[in-house]
Amino acid sequence: MEAYSTSRTTEGSTNTMERIDCDVVIVGAGASGLTAATKLRAAGKSVVVLEARDRIGGRLWTDDIDGAMLEIGGQWVSPDQDALIETLEELGLATYERYREGENVYIAENGERRLFEGDIFPVPAKTEGEIVGLIEKLDALVAEIDPDAPWAHPRAKELDEVSFAEWLGTQTDDEEAKLNIGMFIAGAMLTKPAHAFSALQALLMAASAGSFSNLVDADFILDKRVVGGLQQVPLLLAERLGDAVRTGQAVRTIRWTPDAPDAGVVVVTDSVEVHAKHVVLALPPILISRISYEPPLPRRQHQMHQHLSMGFVIKVHAVYETPFWREQGLSGTAFSPYELVHEAYDNTNHDDPRGTLVGFVSDEEADGVFSLSAEERKARILESISHYYGPEALNPVVYYESDWGSEEWTRGAYAASFDMGGLARYGADLRAPVGPIHFSCSDMAGKGYQHVDGAIRVGREVADEILGTS
Repeated sequence: MEAYSTSRTTEGSTNTMERIDCDVVIVGAGASGLTAATKLRAAGKSVVVLEARDRIGGRLWTDDIDGAMLEIGGQWVSPDQDALIETLEELGLATYERYREGENVYIAENGERRLFEGDIFPVPAKTEGEIVGLIEKLDALVAEIDPDAPWAHPRAKELDEVSFAEWLGTQTDDEEAKLNIGMFIAGAMLTKPAHAFSALQALLMAASAGSFSNLVDADFILDKRVVGGLQQVPLLLAERLGDAVRTGQAVRTIRWTPDAPDAGVVVVTDSVEVHAKHVVLALPPILISRISYEPPLPRRQHQMHQHLSMGFVIKVHAVYETPFWREQGLSGTAFSPYELVHEAYDNTNHDDPRGTLVGFVSDEEADGVFSLSAEERKARILESISHYYGPEALNPVVYYESDWGSEEWTRGAYAASFDMGGLARYGADLRAPVGPIHFSCSDMAGKGYQHVDGAIRVGREVADEILGTS
């Protein structure tokens, strides 16, 4: 069934508002929304996808920067990400392994550069024992957590009322162990300081990847990349949907009838008015309140969305004439809770003779460097990278900072998470439909939370949800 389109001129106005009638209108042309649209169309439903940006993909974005192909947004594929791997196979997309041969680098508190192999950092024996012990404790707790319903854990409220930093403090007094374990969840995943989110939120992050050990294992969580970039997933899905996908269409208003959910919805942009039975809001939860609702959403949604916020991280891309670190016997993998760039990896593209490093500057450190001029910020970041790889790292031929915090239709990275107490209080309502209004986003996933895999999973589930009510 195809969508039906007509045009009309509003009385007293010279502007022509196009009217489209369809079964389901989807707001957001990222992986989640396009997955839902694809499944709904395959089931015979007519769909329209409205995207505020002038491009497809949401937080997946591959671009050419000064002659270098850079994945500005998400890029990695883990072996447990079944939904993503299935989608890659369906779309005929090939993957390749991240380069990881050689030794890794760790910078200690005193600035000493230490080389190591494996997952455990080269720290004093006592600290190593504390790190291993913390990983074991976290793995045991994570095993009790259902990533689709962390609020159902018997101790959910208790774990949601203590910050992850505080929880770590109850387990060990070793500062270096706390910093390193905290880094895997805080700087590396939620991109918020460990004092700003709860232990329950940390456990959800780990449970979404299968275990805390999986998050610690860079060779697992950052296993492969897609030849040509991960943005090809939404691009190819959109291509199959054809003119059902419309860019440059920021949704301003949604009209619905709370007492008559079968009455459907009217979704309004500046030039299009879509009449549908259902609407899927496939966008970060912090953007849901950017839309006006007539009448307003229920009180529960108003309150819940005030307790969610995006993290913040700068993804730094540095391209060099050659991957010089490999000649030094380095894998390119580097960590330090004491460095401005807390983690970095060999991010060289498939069959590219040049070498690329990707590094990350998270939360409060990112705030700090954004108070500097662009040149000062670049110098500070490259100086930090050079502590891992040596002076050659100071002079890339291409340098670029992915700053999702400045993106009007994203406003942070990687994803949204609840404040203290919010997950236990509101988590069960995050994806609950409100009449004909449904929600789909990686930020709302259980397994695959804040990853493309989660976006695809939720997209499939919300399509099933709609089909089950039709």
